[in-house]
Amino acid sequence: MEINRIKEAIGQSIAVKQAVLSDEELMSRVGRAAQMIEATLRAGGKIHFCGNGGSAADAQHLAAELSGRFYFDRPPLNAEALHCNSSYLTAVGNDYGYDQVFARLLRGTARQGDVLVGISTSGNSANIVEAYKVCRELGVQTISLTGATGGKMKEMGGLLLNVPSTDTPRIQECHIMLGHIICELVEKSLFGEWKQ
Repeated sequence: MEINRIKEAIGQSIAVKQAVLSDEELMSRVGRAAQMIEATLRAGGKIHFCGNGGSAADAQHLAAELSGRFYFDRPPLNAEALHCNSSYLTAVGNDYGYDQVFARLLRGTARQGDVLVGISTSGNSANIVEAYKVCRELGVQTISLTGATGGKMKEMGGLLLNVPSTDTPRIQECHIMLGHIICELVEKSLFGEWKQ
């Protein structure tokens, strides 16, 4: 019984990834996301990431791939996840509401031409939608990693990378895969075969 479910879950994961692979338009948008991030970093801008729960873990993970290293040693890149300061997060959540935690921080740290990568399986996370409103005001570009419909984040504009699934774990598995691909493309484009 358990073995059957294990195999079923792996099969479902493969099927969603196959659907992603077969979507040429989505593949093109993944490439454009990497180009957008690369151009922003070349111009001295910053890449901000945000998400909740498992998507917060993905946001932090991908920010670390850029600010630390990915495939090889090279200079660090200006990337950060917005939820990592727990004192800030709890203070602003308490004083202004949890829907404002990302928006308020962006007002203090984001500049025109930066990129915010918002990660939400539903595409409806209120705090990311509020952050996108601030992005519009500041001239910050947005890249949305979502599930099939794109939710409210799709309506906010920007570049949409919507995984063709409504199953949260399968969507998250594809988000980290696409994020890793973007980090690889950015690193290679910026540094080529960097040697320290």
